[in-house]
Amino acid sequence: MAAEIVNPRSDSDASAEQETGAVPLDSFDPAFALHRGGKMAVQATVPVRDTEDLSLAYTPGVAKVCSAIAEQPDLVHDYTWKSSVVAVVTDGTAVLGLGDIGPEASLPVMEGKAILFKQFGGVDAVPIALNCTDADEIVETVVRLAPSFGGVNLEDISAPRCFEIERKLQERLDIPVFHDDQHGTAVVTLAALRNAARLSGRTLGELRAVISGAGAAGVAIAKMLVEAGIGDVAVADRKGVVSADRDDLTPVKRELAGFTNKAGLSGSLDAALSGADVFIGVSGGTVPEPAVASMAKGAFVFAMANPNPEVHPEVAHKYAAVVATGRSDFPNQINNVLAFPGIFAGALQVRASRITEGMKLAAAEALASVVGDDLAADYVIPSPFDERVAPAVTAAVAAAARAEGVARR
Repeated sequence: MAAEIVNPRSDSDASAEQETGAVPLDSFDPAFALHRGGKMAVQATVPVRDTEDLSLAYTPGVAKVCSAIAEQPDLVHDYTWKSSVVAVVTDGTAVLGLGDIGPEASLPVMEGKAILFKQFGGVDAVPIALNCTDADEIVETVVRLAPSFGGVNLEDISAPRCFEIERKLQERLDIPVFHDDQHGTAVVTLAALRNAARLSGRTLGELRAVISGAGAAGVAIAKMLVEAGIGDVAVADRKGVVSADRDDLTPVKRELAGFTNKAGLSGSLDAALSGADVFIGVSGGTVPEPAVASMAKGAFVFAMANPNPEVHPEVAHKYAAVVATGRSDFPNQINNVLAFPGIFAGALQVRASRITEGMKLAAAEALASVVGDDLAADYVIPSPFDERVAPAVTAAVAAAARAEGVARR
């Protein structure tokens, strides 16, 4: 599959506009012109120039390949695109910062995700927007689609259903299932935090972090930081710090309370930030400046809400040694495109049956290592356009898959 920009306007489009009097949206904004007709297309990888080519690519030649696969199912990985293609699946319930906008409105994002897979990881991807929101229906639908794909990237599915959907699919499928909103964000955050700690001469074990947001990204980041050896991490939702003494926790948050907040903090996010070394924002909203000022000297502020960071960089820089956001117009962008293309490329390369915690940690370490000796306060994470990123992550993930026994080639 190739990512192609389709001609934004046609004569028929113009005629229709003249007849109806409609004003073309793309006359006001180049984004509409770029998206007109979609952002991708299917492209053949073999020629069909004459009858002989046709007889090989389709009938009768294709029947030989089909029969061989029927007798030896594993041959599907050698004689189809299955092992190099990912399904990008959403139900449109948590799309970017737009919320529950439905499957049709989610398609421009899913197309974008697919072309990022191709551009940054060499991985083919197909957008699939489902017209259902029931967790079990989504699981059943994806299970039925799975024979066509080598992996499944879950995208923009609201919490807490996203946790259940991912878990059930991982249990039922023998291909990688990865919810990028959770794990991609966590991988890139950990990579940036490793480098921020290295810059300050500290280890992860010396840091206390506070995460604003107990949704998909917040939970995954907390899990990964604990797995990586963070000193302590507390997570706050709209009602304050997630702690074992609260009686209003969902099952996911009860589990979260069990492995976070060793200090036993309770109360507001602002109070938890007092003396904290790290702030990680994945929730939106605004953190008051006095709360940021109360953090430990040499703190790190990763305010990743888009388009408005929880702490504006101008404010964060007054108090923090390292500042990161989710935006491309500030240094240190925490961008999932640094992770998911290489993670899937590595998993597909070795036909991994799943993506393990070890593979995600390896991806974070590889991503952090790309920065190398160029490490600086405004450079703790590489650019998405750094050509070293995808190869480094791919190789690390493939090696980790082999070490953990989930590789099948």
